[in-house]
Amino acid sequence: MSFFKKIFNKSPNEPRKLTEVNQLLVGDIIILTDSFALPESLRGQEFQVKAVNSYEFEEKVQTEWALIGTNALEIFLSLEVDDITELKLSLKIQHEDVETLFDLDSFSEVFDEPGKAFLEKKADSQITNLWSSEQYQQSVFAKVGFFHRKDHRSEKLSAYEGKDSGEQFELYCLYNEDQSKGIDVEVWQDGDTEVCLTLFRPCSDIIDMYPAS
Repeated sequence: MSFFKKIFNKSPNEPRKLTEVNQLLVGDIIILTDSFALPESLRGQEFQVKAVNSYEFEEKVQTEWALIGTNALEIFLSLEVDDITELKLSLKIQHEDVETLFDLDSFSEVFDEPGKAFLEKKADSQITNLWSSEQYQQSVFAKVGFFHRKDHRSEKLSAYEGKDSGEQFELYCLYNEDQSKGIDVEVWQDGDTEVCLTLFRPCSDIIDMYPAS
């Protein structure tokens, strides 16, 4: 059963209005376009918000929606606000995917000062087709941030160090030539390293949204 059907099997309460991506809450559903510009795993898919987190940097706090698809794919959604607002879709990949995509010696240069690594793709793994680009240039090196398992829109983030200060990490970012695709690498204090492939897409790629209540 799709997420869409589950919502409409509930009691007929008046649903709240959901017109903007930044209004999404846990349980809400988005439906993506079936455009061939998207990876096959995203085309026409329904995704439900399973968590809302916050990334805190010195200059801004960014909302992240963790999504699960009807096809069981887990992705992350945020909004990239510049001259225009774009969707940033992120797919976490494993070490073996990184090893397939890139020469590991070249990839290790991401962590070397001055942070100007240049990566060329070797080959796609089974899940990275259309998520990846042929080349990437690094633009962010060891940017400090804090990850909060809280929605900063409704919950106050602690301004103090301690258990509520969030999980500290360093961020490394690379982008392709037209900045339509990227790589985010997060290095946590325990040494754990997470790699995400990112897509930047127009907000119109979300063709419908349904509130959970």
